[in-house]
Amino acid sequence: MKLHELKPKKGSRKRRRRLGRGISAGQGASCGKGMRGQKARSGPNPFRGFEGGQMPLYRRVPKLKHFTVVNQRRYTTINVSKLASLDPNTEVTLAVLMEKGLLNQAEGPLKILGDGEITIPLQVKASAFTKSAREKIESAGGSCEVV
Repeated sequence: MKLHELKPKKGSRKRRRRLGRGISAGQGASCGKGMRGQKARSGPNPFRGFEGGQMPLYRRVPKLKHFTVVNQRRYTTINVSKLASLDPNTEVTLAVLMEKGLLNQAEGPLKILGDGEITIPLQVKASAFTKSAREKIESAGGSCEVV
């Protein structure tokens, strides 16, 4: 086989539609674009998001309500009620909670939330505490330390 003998596979190349060349050509007069209207004209169609002159969606929706937090801190959270199952005077850290099976994955630093009750004293070391969680731990005789 030589370079001048190469040909495309039969049926792989289609000829282009010749529009507006008479009724016998199959695409005469309106060229398959229907009768009149913006999309039947020559040139590009209206831009993406155009709704026929109606106020488009991207301009109807409000813009400046809520800004996303750029560097949002993701905490691994646990409630005080879950800490009640630990032994008294235990030092509570993220590693200890993972080891005991109270947490199954760490998504970031530990934060203690104040839902539930606690009666045993614990030494809790976490990155953040809610006000109610700190009060409940300290009223039970424990201590809160921010790491």
